[in-house]
Amino acid sequence: MDWTHYRFRSRWALPASPATVYEALERAEEYPRWWPQVREVTRLDDTTGVIRVRSLLPYDLHFTARETRRDPVAGVLEIAMSGDLEGWARWTITAADTGTLARYEQVVDVNKPLLRRLAVPGRPVFRANHRLMMRAGRRGLVAYLEAV
Repeated sequence: MDWTHYRFRSRWALPASPATVYEALERAEEYPRWWPQVREVTRLDDTTGVIRVRSLLPYDLHFTARETRRDPVAGVLEIAMSGDLEGWARWTITAADTGTLARYEQVVDVNKPLLRRLAVPGRPVFRANHRLMMRAGRRGLVAYLEAV
């Protein structure tokens, strides 16, 4: 088993239309306004940016995100990631009974040296840290969608 390889999945039930959720999620540069752990997004061009995230644990992750798919009809947003994280992440937005279901998938290898050294003992803590980040992101997006 490669202890630095991670696969994450989250499902967010959101009280807004799929189009509204898609519009919010496609504007990555605005994530820091509603997602506390996304500390900074710096656009490099129309399809690429540098992102800095930090959750509960005292370390930042920096990575470059390059858009690989933007399909509003299918409700898919996908990026390739390089830097402290290497891999991909995808949002899939679909209608649900009470609004929208946003499914998040991420498959990455960790390149940050400290996290690689702590890969075995730290793995459960790193996974819990990611869960906390995703939970806060959902709460932040719900509040943001209610305010706009």
